[in-house]
Amino acid sequence: MREIVLDTETTGLEPATGDRIVEIGAVELFNHMPTGKTYHQYINPERSMPKEAFDVHGLGDDFLRDKPTFRAIARDFLAFIGEARLVIHNAAFDMKFLNAELSAVGLPVLPMARSFDTVALARQKFPGSPASLDALCRRFNVDNSAREKHGALLDSEILAEVYLELIGGRQPDLTLNRVESAQKITDATWRPTQRPVPLPSRLTPQEEEAHAAFAAKLGANAIWAKRV
Repeated sequence: MREIVLDTETTGLEPATGDRIVEIGAVELFNHMPTGKTYHQYINPERSMPKEAFDVHGLGDDFLRDKPTFRAIARDFLAFIGEARLVIHNAAFDMKFLNAELSAVGLPVLPMARSFDTVALARQKFPGSPASLDALCRRFNVDNSAREKHGALLDSEILAEVYLELIGGRQPDLTLNRVESAQKITDATWRPTQRPVPLPSRLTPQEEEAHAAFAAKLGANAIWAKRV
């Protein structure tokens, strides 16, 4: 199964009031294993970057001015994600922005059913506990020391580690595969051999006497009394 762990950075909180995406980062997983393939793109939002957004992301107007617009990168982005499930922390937020951008350039929107929300999963697994990315990093001992500013690719890479822990630990099927492989090798190579020292009998003297008395009642025609 192919999954894309995805994060966006934006100029604000609401695309309906003119906020835009300024960065997209994504990490590819296949069968819950990182493939090493990533997508990262800074985007010119075609508007000024509010100070509060600059304080969070560290991305200013001068830096973003020569970056491509979303229209210019939209098809490359869609090609990267393909039909994969989108793993997102607080999926409703990122999907809202992605679909606003896609609609603005005349491209089909992404169905919400394609997204998997790690915030919802964390709240389900740990009711009442903080579900922020930083809190989950602390819970699972995921190193987020480089996360001084919010960055889409870095956050996607960190989220990929957190996601794998949330669903049961990194490489959840690897242990099972190793056990199955070892079992196949054992089944193929094992052969019975005679013990160098016979195991001692666990029968008590009373049990041996009782068995002898029972066997005597069966007479000489008992099956175990016959020799082949």
